[in-house]
Amino acid sequence: MANPGLGDVKRGDFVGRLMGARRAVRDARKAADPEAEATAHRAVDEVKQALGARGPVWWGYGSPDLNRYRAKSTLYADWYAKLARSDHGGV
Repeated sequence: MANPGLGDVKRGDFVGRLMGARRAVRDARKAADPEAEATAHRAVDEVKQALGARGPVWWGYGSPDLNRYRAKSTLYADWYAKLARSDHGGV
């Protein structure tokens, strides 16, 4: 999610840049150009960080950023352990 504090104009500019960077990734893949693809991926990452979708958290209400952590290794571990095995991807 983008930082809602960016404002419509700034967010719109970043979204436009993000779409351009994603098109550059697509085009580099079609051209089988790994250098161009890596450059395009870096551009996507930079814009996503500017939007607040990656990088430091932009919210300030004290909740930890648990993105990219497994539920079983966070403060939700007890809740996760109580789920039926099929509820969290088990067979």
